Amino acid sequence: MTEELDDVRDLARTFCRNELAPHQARWARQKHIDREVWTKAGEVGLLALSVPETYGGGGGTFAHEAVLYEEQARSGDSAWGVTVHNGIVAHYLLAYASEEKKREWLPKLASGEYVGAIAMTEPGTGSDLQAISTRAVRDGDHYVVNGAKTFITNGGLADLVVVAVKTDPDAGARGVSLIVVETSTPGFRRGRVLDKVGMHGQDTAELFFDDVRVPAENLLGDEEGQGFVQLMQQLPQERLIIAITAVAGMESAIEQTIDYTKERTAFGRPLFGFQNTKYTLAEAATEAAVARAFLDQCIERHLRGELDVQGAAMVKLWSTERVNKVVDDCVQLFGGYGYMTEYPIARAWADVRVSRIFGGTNEIMKDIISRTL
Repeated sequence: MTEELDDVRDLARTFCRNELAPHQARWARQKHIDREVWTKAGEVGLLALSVPETYGGGGGTFAHEAVLYEEQARSGDSAWGVTVHNGIVAHYLLAYASEEKKREWLPKLASGEYVGAIAMTEPGTGSDLQAISTRAVRDGDHYVVNGAKTFITNGGLADLVVVAVKTDPDAGARGVSLIVVETSTPGFRRGRVLDKVGMHGQDTAELFFDDVRVPAENLLGDEEGQGFVQLMQQLPQERLIIAITAVAGMESAIEQTIDYTKERTAFGRPLFGFQNTKYTLAEAATEAAVARAFLDQCIERHLRGELDVQGAAMVKLWSTERVNKVVDDCVQLFGGYGYMTEYPIARAWADVRVSRIFGGTNEIMKDIISRTL
């Protein structure tokens, strides 16, 4: 942490407290956040934090992003898909788009004029990205895209989607490409916003591409077939982001539970006075401290450009397994109130379960790690 990062944390904390936390119940009912949240975030400088100022971004590093994601998690919000917009979509464009397209798209992401999404998962394909069936066929100066995607974060509001497609269906991983589709393009349509166990305010949606004609310059990279390599290069940052929100969520859950158990009484004394409560929280605090130390080490490695695929898989695996255990233990200490959705701990319990699934399931993380042993 530096003085500048402290200032970013203060800004992020104020924004999350004022613009996110008060609206959780309403957003859960409508299944999406208010569109103006994106433009407000752009106005105060919280979008594209680690994108160079040349392209309208904040000119910071991943550390600036990490501070924002921590404060969002601590506020109890899981509806605003800023981790995908900032930490994933913007960096695919920064790394692989042409200079002309960077100057066209990145300022719009930085201002909130555009909301970004990335579409990898399909109804019949999850973690096995080589098996996707969405096709992009070259036709003169355009690609014609056909297919369907599901579980797409920001899908309901997105203006720009990075889409994983097959440009050569017979080439396995070498046949995967990434193409940017603006959602105003004819043939693009949204399906339903999905009913999920948690993250009810997040507009996770189905997307459909019916003969969508996309300019050939929307291909990311110099040529077709680079998509799988691009995905592998960017997934470590995505998994690190998941770990950041998991650890911050763990720490927040413990703080809430300590406060609750010191105020709530049973049999004439505070819940915190019972040995089971104290021991459960002692274990939880230790789990969080260990996870925090490992996470900070991984963030430092990433800032130096040294975080590898194995390390990212490890921190994602460890932190998401731990947050699920810790939050479940905290719910138990809340008793019946821990099962009531008006309590943030109950919403956290439902929200964190997917962390073991998205970004590559934890079983996939174990497989990745095992290949290096």
